[in-house]
Amino acid sequence: MVRLALFLLTACLSVTAFAADTINAKREQTFGDVTVYYNTFNSTFLTPDIAKSVEQARSKNLGMINVSVIKDGKPLMAQVSGTVKDLTSQIVPLNFRQITEKGAIYYIAQYPVPQTEIRTFDIKVQIGDKINTINFNQEIFPGE
Repeated sequence: MVRLALFLLTACLSVTAFAADTINAKREQTFGDVTVYYNTFNSTFLTPDIAKSVEQARSKNLGMINVSVIKDGKPLMAQVSGTVKDLTSQIVPLNFRQITEKGAIYYIAQYPVPQTEIRTFDIKVQIGDKINTINFNQEIFPGE
């Protein structure tokens, strides 16, 4: 499980080749004393063992988004929801699952990646009665 935590944290904080249009982009947003880290990548980046442990499919046609919420250097529980929209304005809901491990809390969801295109993500992070919204565009690619 420590391997999973390290992988997801690295995926969340790193910029991958999966997003050529965001090479210098920070994938974090701060709301007061809370920082939300997020990243999206093709599910084939997960090793088979990690995919099995988080009960997610590995496929060249599935993307994954990973969100973590940090306050004072510690993971924070939140309600995470969102959507992803393609160029034809078709909206796909993101069904986030919470992954909790020793010292880590992550929220992951998968979405279809049928072709290379720019997608618009709309993520809502609710902590208590406060809802923070993150919107971003990212070019996505089916895996190899």
